[in-house]
Amino acid sequence: MHGPSESFPLDESALGLLLEGPPRDDAGRIREILARARGLDGLDEADLPSLMALRDPALLAELFEAAKAVKEEIYGRRIVLFAPLYVSNLCGNECLYCAFRASNRELPRRALSQAEIAGEVRHLLRQGHKRVVLVAGEAYPQEGLDYVLKAVRTVYATREGAESIRRVNVNIAPLDVDGFRRLRDVEIGTYQLFQETYHRGTYARMHPAGLKADFDWRLGCMDRAMLAGIDDVGIGALFGLHDWRFELLAILRHARHLEARFGCGPHTISVPRIEPAAGSAASEAPPSAVTDADFRKLVAILRLAVPYTGLILSTRERPEIRREVFHLGISQISAGSRTNPGGYQAEDGTSAQFSLGDHRGLDEVVRDLAETGFIPSFCTSCYRMGRTGADFMDLAKPGEIKLHCEPNALSTLQEFAEDHAGPATRQAAEALVAASLAGMEEGARTRAEAMVARVRRGERDVFC
Repeated sequence: MHGPSESFPLDESALGLLLEGPPRDDAGRIREILARARGLDGLDEADLPSLMALRDPALLAELFEAAKAVKEEIYGRRIVLFAPLYVSNLCGNECLYCAFRASNRELPRRALSQAEIAGEVRHLLRQGHKRVVLVAGEAYPQEGLDYVLKAVRTVYATREGAESIRRVNVNIAPLDVDGFRRLRDVEIGTYQLFQETYHRGTYARMHPAGLKADFDWRLGCMDRAMLAGIDDVGIGALFGLHDWRFELLAILRHARHLEARFGCGPHTISVPRIEPAAGSAASEAPPSAVTDADFRKLVAILRLAVPYTGLILSTRERPEIRREVFHLGISQISAGSRTNPGGYQAEDGTSAQFSLGDHRGLDEVVRDLAETGFIPSFCTSCYRMGRTGADFMDLAKPGEIKLHCEPNALSTLQEFAEDHAGPATRQAAEALVAASLAGMEEGARTRAEAMVARVRRGERDVFC
């Protein structure tokens, strides 16, 4: 096991008491909570049980409308797109729900060479991706952390014509503070890691062996990352391991802890649900499976509770569910994903981490978003303009980040339309760009029109 860990007092018993008490589910109480949430100040832990217990269709509709309004007030209609880039499925852990677990003999093991990583990147660039999250199983080749650092540098250095990946986010095993400093120095965007479950007993059952069995080391990971100077971090839980209501309260407590200690909360929160994984029986029958109805509710509650945070939805979810929760607060999605090393070039899912619910390619996802009125965005400007950490929060909390998000989304969508879109997608994208410009207030429209015009004249990577 690891040594002492910087962490925060989770206090499971206090969270349990909140869930055991009878929720105040009268309509007046619910509407008072929703009215407060529309003020963009978030919610308290004590507010959540009442929203979690909602069953009345009319009040649920009001919850969903409030979540939609808060998301649009802060981020507008843009949805950021990215792709996961799996570089290795080597792993020494025994996560019972994951195909990468060490004892799973059904899974072919592989760590990509740097040349193979570059090949995957070129494939993603040809699709039109500009942002990736680099993912590795929680064991590395003999080089150790150096392998990951080289991989990040390879991604940034790879070119397909004039195109390159503009931001690499990273999802790898927890590090000590010195390790996180080294990761910071290769200029990553956001460091992501999910606690999987914040319930200690469930965590122990689901992670019986390997370094990941140390609950506290993982729980203190984001504190160490932020102490090392990584100011954009992403947290989350794997919904289905334990009661989703407990996980939601714990996520909120984690976010509040980071905000109190470091002056900014998590840049993103991810909401993956367990999907079947080859050779991992627990994934076929999750201990606390989350229904679609409860999933919609948890997304909406998270948007109201932590309004400034980007909410990430992966391709675990089916297209129809993804469409529904876009309206409830999701602001970032993966598209055209593969969850196995080398999967983009080989189109071979035999070594995938889990099953996908959305198998559509990037072009189709972009077209679907555009046709439903959402602005597909490939923007990475905040990272490169220094709008990270507390500076990002200062813009996000009052809703001012939208002044950058929508113009940047439109310029990157215009770029995708011209360089990568099929005919139907280009038509849908350009119609959305025109309609979005027409609907903007004059000052924002003037700036956005100028940016889109620059892209049409042949400039690329135009952002503000």
